[in-house]
Amino acid sequence: MSQLTAADLYSLEQYAKIRKEFRAKVIDHKRNRKVHIGPNATLYFEDRLTMQYQIQEMLRIERIFEEEGIQDELNAYNPLIPDGRNFKATFMVEFPDIEERKVALARLIGIEDRVWLQVSGHDPVFAIADEDLERENDSKTSSVHFLRFEVSDAMAAALKAGAALSLGITHPNYDYRVEAVPATRESLTADLA
Repeated sequence: MSQLTAADLYSLEQYAKIRKEFRAKVIDHKRNRKVHIGPNATLYFEDRLTMQYQIQEMLRIERIFEEEGIQDELNAYNPLIPDGRNFKATFMVEFPDIEERKVALARLIGIEDRVWLQVSGHDPVFAIADEDLERENDSKTSSVHFLRFEVSDAMAAALKAGAALSLGITHPNYDYRVEAVPATRESLTADLA
């Protein structure tokens, strides 16, 4: 999947005209790229379209139209686009109650390193977490992490042939496993070269 360039983006004026339709398209696309793992963890799988939307929204909100500012946004979000041999996801640890969240994030230190996916017939692949910066400390983990899952050629071929895809978290204080629904598996498989 190729990275975005300034030429792939709409100007602020163009985006204002198409935003409603573009946003609806992205929301529909994201529907098949979200996986809940247990009651408090969600993976939002990113791709070129989701990152274009994120960049367009940042440019709009911050009224960025100068070349340098646009390039800064591209530099920030392009690393979240899969390269054809991996999946990239935003990982959210979600507890609506603030006090419950504080306690949970202290109990879940290291959870981002215990998220995995497994193609049927292959070993699980654990996420490579937070390559841009550390998001946990000695007292708690963050509620947001960025993950990369490397996929072998054999795993990619199996997915393209229809193999099942499971995802999970194996942490002493949070242990869940789910199977991706067919629409999610198909959407993710489209990310592979």
